[in-house]
Amino acid sequence: MHVPAIASLDDRGFYFEAGDTGRMNARRPIGIFDSGLGGLTVVRAIRRALPNEDIVYFGDIARLPYGIKSPAQILRCSKDNTEFLMEKRIKALVVACNSSASASLDVLQNCYKIPIIADVIRPAAAEAVRVTENGRIGIMGTQATVRSRLYEKYIKKSGFGKSFRVFSVAAPLLVPLVEAGWLRDQVTRDVIERYTGPLLAQKIDTLILGCTHFPLLKETIRECVGGGTQIIDAAPLLADGLKRSLSRSGLLFSANGRLGKLKVYVSDAPEDFKRIGERFLGERLLGVKKVSWS
Repeated sequence: MHVPAIASLDDRGFYFEAGDTGRMNARRPIGIFDSGLGGLTVVRAIRRALPNEDIVYFGDIARLPYGIKSPAQILRCSKDNTEFLMEKRIKALVVACNSSASASLDVLQNCYKIPIIADVIRPAAAEAVRVTENGRIGIMGTQATVRSRLYEKYIKKSGFGKSFRVFSVAAPLLVPLVEAGWLRDQVTRDVIERYTGPLLAQKIDTLILGCTHFPLLKETIRECVGGGTQIIDAAPLLADGLKRSLSRSGLLFSANGRLGKLKVYVSDAPEDFKRIGERFLGERLLGVKKVSWS
């Protein structure tokens, strides 16, 4: 089994690549998984950056939320999700869930032979280092992500010896609010203000959205933190890095006039996912299929 190695650290973060891609077909799909709807922020960014690519998305609604689970439980969910996507003969795996990335990324890299494994944590950490002016960076994430302290680790690695102050807050109530479709409700705004207040008190000038659900609330978050705070959304950063990695690996698929297919699988509530997902993506989701775990 080939173990992927770090390709390089550029100004947008780490991207992982395996060496042997000779038998991999560029027309294979990109696999993306998340605990629920939040990963659609990554899907949207990849659809914009790589419109020709086919995507297979899996949202593990039945076991949502991941952020309150133990690392061992999250790892089990992440491996199940990866196994499902590997059956779809994917050429790249995107771990769109921050909680999964924080608990399982090293294991997934070592267990699965796949050219590219990308995640949302490192690109966001590198971007925060790049844009902060006062060195005070806030992180709003799930309990699992905050507990892992991976953002702090990668901010330190990306900082090349510079000093940064990192302040984290767990925001567990935001994920169910997003899954319910309460994106602009007053109760959601009140919860966001409760979570961002302690971060603003630390005079942060940069806020990392440490959960893929949170960009769905970006407008309200921006209103709560004000224009003087840079908001870091990992999705477009990850999409740009994925494009570079596919190109370097000879796996970038280009076809003029062809829009890649998007197949969506969920472990529960396909109708709700389809309704809210279409509202966010701005495109129809045809045939959202439910997968039953044994």
